[in-house]
Amino acid sequence: FVLLWHCVCFEMGNRVKLNKQTSMRLFFTKKELKLRKKRVIMMIACMTVLLAGYLILTWPKKIQPELPTVIVEPAEVGDVEIFGEYVGRIRAQQFVEVRARVEGYLEQMLFAEGTYVTKNQVLFVINQEQYRAKADKARAQLKKDEAQALKAKRDLERIRPLYEQNAASQLDLDNAIAAFETAEASVAMSQADLDQAEQELGYTIVRSPLAGHISERHVDLGTLVGPGAKSLLATVVKSDTVLVDFSMTALDYLKSKERNVELGRKDSTRSWQPNITITLADNTVYPFKGLVDFAEPQVDPRTGTFSVRAEMPNPERVLLPGQFTKVKLLLDVRENADVVPLKSVIIEKGGAYIYVMRKDSTVERRFVELGPEFQNNVVVERGIAAGEMIVTEGYHKLNPGMKVKVSDAAEDKKPEETL
Repeated sequence: FVLLWHCVCFEMGNRVKLNKQTSMRLFFTKKELKLRKKRVIMMIACMTVLLAGYLILTWPKKIQPELPTVIVEPAEVGDVEIFGEYVGRIRAQQFVEVRARVEGYLEQMLFAEGTYVTKNQVLFVINQEQYRAKADKARAQLKKDEAQALKAKRDLERIRPLYEQNAASQLDLDNAIAAFETAEASVAMSQADLDQAEQELGYTIVRSPLAGHISERHVDLGTLVGPGAKSLLATVVKSDTVLVDFSMTALDYLKSKERNVELGRKDSTRSWQPNITITLADNTVYPFKGLVDFAEPQVDPRTGTFSVRAEMPNPERVLLPGQFTKVKLLLDVRENADVVPLKSVIIEKGGAYIYVMRKDSTVERRFVELGPEFQNNVVVERGIAAGEMIVTEGYHKLNPGMKVKVSDAAEDKKPEETL
């Protein structure tokens, strides 16, 4: 513009000079017209060059589109454990009721409630007087019958030689034999009465049928107990090993059959067995695992479920019978399964698909067949190969064939995972 301005000023100056010199002339010569025409053309050319330079300098530059940034992770291969979650209830391996087997007044209680008792430990004592008297009577009757049997035996031994010498009749011999056999039967009967009386006397001392923890007493001292009265005295629970009961659906049963898993049976051909872990009320995981040892052979038509039982060690008595808990059952182990993050899967009407990044940093849409989910991952049955780079974040702005840029955070993460 400065140059153009100088050209214009120069032309105006020349025009003023020319007017002064030729103020009396009204017409230009051919030479002057030609010179003026050349100057005008030069001015137009300068103005065109200046305008073109200005436009070139001030024209906005074309902005290159920025590549979408994504985060990728490789598809992995490994053994995948498939779990099912259920609600279970804990019960003792053995739960025995201690009852009075004879009638009488409760005299003694020889244990501390809630403590551990051993097998055959004396727990209660029932009044023994009538049962001791009954045993003494039976014992005396037995002695009497034994004496009668001894006499009958001696009589028979005397009669038999006399009969052989025809000094005694056949009737005398028969009477002696019958008396001896009757006496022996009386002895056996008295012996049975004595055994029964001593057994009833023994029932007055109530012992623990097994080792375990005993409950509080259900009756007070001095109470009449027995079959015709209050017979339940206490309960003993063996809980160093507990049973966990839970229910599975008919669909779970069919799926286990598809995987050739027989619940409740050990299979030596597998490297794993169906086991459970449980979560306690404070959301901590119990450190021991239990093995499934029983499955009900029929489905309950009212609920559509069948019962499953697992046995679990309980050395510290952390688990209490009657307690409800969360049960996590190992249903299957998928060996060498292809696994991708669950967040990378997009599910639409046409099916499930993921974006896979090629080596040239372009992405393709890959439809896949999904398997079971676990934690934050999912098994891919078909459609992906191990090691392929899967877009896990940023796929919402992608189209098939689009070139992408991998996030720096993802690139830094790869060598760390390799190490």
